[in-house]
Amino acid sequence: MAVPKRKTSPSKRNMRRSHDALKVTSFQECPNCGELKLPHNLCAACGHYNGREIVSTEA
Repeated sequence: MAVPKRKTSPSKRNMRRSHDALKVTSFQECPNCGELKLPHNLCAACGHYNGREIVSTEA
């Protein structure tokens, strides 16, 4: 069975964990209605994507 010969130093441990942090969610303003939306996603407020109405949202 493989067993480590030496204790992993805090520096090596932290370098291994450097990519584990959560990313901040980015938002874009919808060009049609001005609401914030996720990039490359349909706008939940007006139903537009890439300049076209995909889902009709009638009140």
